[in-house]
Amino acid sequence: MPHSEFIHLHVHTQYSLLDGACRIPQLLALAKQYNMDSLAITDHGNMFGAIDFYLQAQKAGIKPIIGSEVYIAPGSRLEKSSSGIEEASYHLVLLAKDEQGYRNLMKLVSIGYLEGFYYRPRIDKEVLSRYSKGLIGLSACLKGEIPSLLSQNRFNDALKAADDFIQILDKGNFYLELQENGINEQKEVNRGLIKMAKQLSIGLVATCDVHYLRQEDALSHDALLCIQTQATLDQPKRLRFGSSEFYF
Repeated sequence: MPHSEFIHLHVHTQYSLLDGACRIPQLLALAKQYNMDSLAITDHGNMFGAIDFYLQAQKAGIKPIIGSEVYIAPGSRLEKSSSGIEEASYHLVLLAKDEQGYRNLMKLVSIGYLEGFYYRPRIDKEVLSRYSKGLIGLSACLKGEIPSLLSQNRFNDALKAADDFIQILDKGNFYLELQENGINEQKEVNRGLIKMAKQLSIGLVATCDVHYLRQEDALSHDALLCIQTQATLDQPKRLRFGSSEFYF
């Protein structure tokens, strides 16, 4: 049977603590079932699962793509005075394309904890430009800087943010990330991303922002989010994903 033409490049394992619900052995087994010859790991702000994932993927005959969905400060990583967790950082997916990229990703993740930690481990564009070699960037989910600006109808600001990442990573190493997750806001953002891609002549990549393996796991994942946020399932105003489409 031929290999799948689609490869997941935005995947949260159990190492996205209290947010990802994909255990690595089951994740790789499912990738094998779908004839995927490669698979990425992009846990939130860390690389805790990288070695475990790499070794098990090698054993399964699947090419491991090591990455992280990092938190990036809107200004300096050293500035720690924002009004709350939502304003403190954006999301950005980084994938290592070679050994230098892997080493740079380790440096960035470490700096996020040692220098930029504010609610979450954060980097900034200054330190990303210092350790950008060998890395591929994706614009991330609705929490990414570019999708956030598009959600606010700030198209020109989104273009400027995309240009920042193109300058840091080089044009062939930055992609705008399309997702289809059943959220209306995402559909609007996708239209903006497609328009941006044409204007800037940069690539688009389709991802799924995987947080659990199967659609029926959505309720279990919702309970995991409750543990993370110290909430209960019956609380109307709490963190939730808004759809059950974040599955492998």
